[in-house]
Amino acid sequence: MSHDLEEFRKKYPNLYREIVENEGKGITVGFDPSTIDPWRGYVPSVVDYIRRCRSVEEALEVVNYLKQRGEIGEKEASELRSVLEDKGLGFFGERKSDDYYYREASKYWESLRARKSDRG
Repeated sequence: MSHDLEEFRKKYPNLYREIVENEGKGITVGFDPSTIDPWRGYVPSVVDYIRRCRSVEEALEVVNYLKQRGEIGEKEASELRSVLEDKGLGFFGERKSDDYYYREASKYWESLRARKSDRG
């Protein structure tokens, strides 16, 4: 949010004096970075999608779909297909369960609630 300083002074004269002219005790504005939601704006990668697949065939369908939509290029799609066929799903890590993101978000919010209750 952007305000012209003169406009701010006219709209909020007392606040202007406190902040700009240092008539108040001063203010500190900040935030706790640990409260930022790690899932906000998160977009799964092709590997995230592959890790939710139950078979190599299903993973190949996902790769083909993402390639068709233009979310990955032909080179990346070809490399992924090759890895899937040669090394299998396990190469990409343990399978993510259907409720993986829900459980991870629940853990995050529970830890946040615990921190807030510890503060009083």
